[in-house]
Amino acid sequence: MPAVRMPAVRMKALRELVSVVSRNVRMILYPCLNGGYRPDPAGRPGVPGADNGIDVRNVSVRHGRRVVLEGVSGIFAPGSLTAVVGPNGGGKSTLLTVLAGIVRPHRGRIVCQALPRCRVAYLPQQSEIDRDYPVTVGEFVYLGLWRNFGALRAPGNDQAERVEEAIAAVGLSNLIDRRIGELSVGQMQRTLFARLLLLDADIFLLDEPFAAVDASTSKDLLALILRWHHQRRTIVAVMHDLDQVRSCFPSTLLLARTPVAWDKTESVLNEKNLARAFAAQ
Repeated sequence: MPAVRMPAVRMKALRELVSVVSRNVRMILYPCLNGGYRPDPAGRPGVPGADNGIDVRNVSVRHGRRVVLEGVSGIFAPGSLTAVVGPNGGGKSTLLTVLAGIVRPHRGRIVCQALPRCRVAYLPQQSEIDRDYPVTVGEFVYLGLWRNFGALRAPGNDQAERVEEAIAAVGLSNLIDRRIGELSVGQMQRTLFARLLLLDADIFLLDEPFAAVDASTSKDLLALILRWHHQRRTIVAVMHDLDQVRSCFPSTLLLARTPVAWDKTESVLNEKNLARAFAAQ
């Protein structure tokens, strides 16, 4: 039986349809497979500017019936360096997850132009990281370049130099092949900061960046934070050391489920406000 040939016009239409469907499928699946990060146009790094502020509008969060945050409103100005302090259970870490887009508020909203562009970097507490996973320092830091290669491509050889530079910047060059489960708390925190260096974000959200680390590590990591601040990147950090906050952070949010004070650090961290915050708990 002779083969039936499709008319040239119909064949051309079919090819065009397949091409359109294929292109649309790639557009839908590629961002999903690539995780949370997307490259800027032409692969150029972002330039921090007037669009890297965070506007918090009447945000409230509940865990079941328990109110964790209530009526939080204010602005983290572009290029600002702000400490979030307050009693344990006051909602500090929860606020950071809301700012990062990880937790959706029960009421209110976050207005942040950097968030949909994936220009926000979030540093969790170490207790949230599975350090038993068999990955080395170098491999862990490589994930900071995820947006450059995604799930469908292998990292390029030219990216290895950037990883080595980031690890060297935090003083861990001699541990690049060591598994993260073998690191001390301070070494692990340095590793996390090395990965942040590669993210090249406009906004950094840091949850207790100096918790349980030695004075030398704290000094080195603080220097990186101040460098980001000098570059006009917006930084929000949950802090416990009030002396460190007073000496290094121009702005402070004192939080006890609801803001007690949010302004310049010297006007926020006074005995009256601190007494109110801890009495609220």
